[in-house]
Amino acid sequence: MSTRPHLLLVDDEAAIREPLGSYLQRSGFRVSEAANAAEARKILAGNAIELVVLDVMMPGEDGLSLCRSIREQGEMPVILLTARTEETDRIVGLEMGADDYVLKPFSPRELVARIKTILRRAGGGGTTPRETAGGASLYRFEGWTLRADDWTLSGPDEVAIPLSTADFRLLQAFVTHPRQVLSRDQLLDLTQGREAHAFDRSIDNQISRLRRKLEDDARAPSLIKTVWGGGYMFAADVTRE
Repeated sequence: MSTRPHLLLVDDEAAIREPLGSYLQRSGFRVSEAANAAEARKILAGNAIELVVLDVMMPGEDGLSLCRSIREQGEMPVILLTARTEETDRIVGLEMGADDYVLKPFSPRELVARIKTILRRAGGGGTTPRETAGGASLYRFEGWTLRADDWTLSGPDEVAIPLSTADFRLLQAFVTHPRQVLSRDQLLDLTQGREAHAFDRSIDNQISRLRRKLEDDARAPSLIKTVWGGGYMFAADVTRE
């Protein structure tokens, strides 16, 4: 069985999709290609895809809609390809659940670098939970319990909340630095270390996802607060065991 990561490349323009698919294969990936959302759904249903590279502007169901559907079904990483340059369009993509975006025209080499970074992060590469947690294995805050040994989070009602690798690493960064203002660069360093991409914009998206799991109202967060001009702060007292 191949150990190469299996990617799904979705783009309606064959002149882009086919040479990019060949480049990704030469870069060490298995690649399935789809020209539209319907083809992509069939491939996703029948294969263990590890990351989706998805064009935003497609006829019929667009990439944003497909991205939202993928995110609703799990934590599969998605990179958006978009010709849109407006910041609001990029924010919408990240809010839909995309892990990153690449503006057209782009360098295939840069896309490969971003794919590798996200796959390492999703696969839990780098330091282990105990190494980054300073030996603590259990954190309690505001009725929540985070267990570093098995990466589980339970709420005040003791119901387990599923965490992706990115969710866990981000929450761990916050509980090990409570009531401290952390910049985006600091959060990237704490969650990704040497794998952090200099232009990574995924932290804001990850925080939005984590807020939806922790907060009663993600639009008015009480735990993960935005510090304008500074970054983010975990506004809770944390006990470690």
